[in-house]
Amino acid sequence: MLELLSSHACHGGEQRFYRHESRTIGLPMRFSIYLPPQALQGNAKVPALFYLAGLTCTEETFAIKAGAQRFAAQHGIALIAPDTSPRGAGVPGESDAWDFGVGAGFYLDATQEPWARNYRMYSYVRDELRETALANLPIDGERLGIFGHSMGGHGALMLALRNPDIYRSVSAFAPIAAPMRCPWGEKAFSGYLGENREAWKQYDASELLAHATRKFAAGILVDQGLADQFLPTQLNPDVFEAACKAAGQPLTLRRHAGYDHGYYFISTFIDDHLAHHARVLLG
Repeated sequence: MLELLSSHACHGGEQRFYRHESRTIGLPMRFSIYLPPQALQGNAKVPALFYLAGLTCTEETFAIKAGAQRFAAQHGIALIAPDTSPRGAGVPGESDAWDFGVGAGFYLDATQEPWARNYRMYSYVRDELRETALANLPIDGERLGIFGHSMGGHGALMLALRNPDIYRSVSAFAPIAAPMRCPWGEKAFSGYLGENREAWKQYDASELLAHATRKFAAGILVDQGLADQFLPTQLNPDVFEAACKAAGQPLTLRRHAGYDHGYYFISTFIDDHLAHHARVLLG
């Protein structure tokens, strides 16, 4: 059952924040949703984009900082953003580091104790959050896309490549595009999944491309700032670009001089991402 925490008029629609008891996570989870004006008219169902945020963020970050609602209202697309990890699991040390544990669920299903019980963000996003939205909100389940930033960009690319039957469009801002090859990914994957690197491949977008069962014919859009402090060590867009080329997956990778890793960068190009998804989801 959904508990409405707050609702705010925004560009003719409503920005809402919800809480619910998650059977997947085993704890209360929060998410935000922007419903464009088209979703508030009669019984209309609208397409939806799932946005996955980055390290340390919450379900509020994108709604407050990205400025996406204006463009979502223009296109008639809902925006759904979950939290980035379980909260209150009580795992020892889960709040000790900003890049592992609370705020850093990495959108995977942990298999290692003590994380395996609650840290199941892959199943939560793909199944429970989607099913909850479809059951309770005016969302068209046949027209869904996914995008994200940094850790969430990793999540969006990975979830889309593994589930092309669910997500029809995908894009990312400064994604951790080859997590098996960077310190953030190695820390998260070894902690949540153990030391068997073969098990990591199912959560690495660059690895998944080699076995992708279906192409995103409209292409994948990725924006990367060249002044991003994490670009040299963590993000690996070149690895993802090469993997797309080898797999025959159309990719638009745009590199922007002067832009860093934050939401000033995201807010600058958010309209392009909404338009990219709208071309697919609205035909």
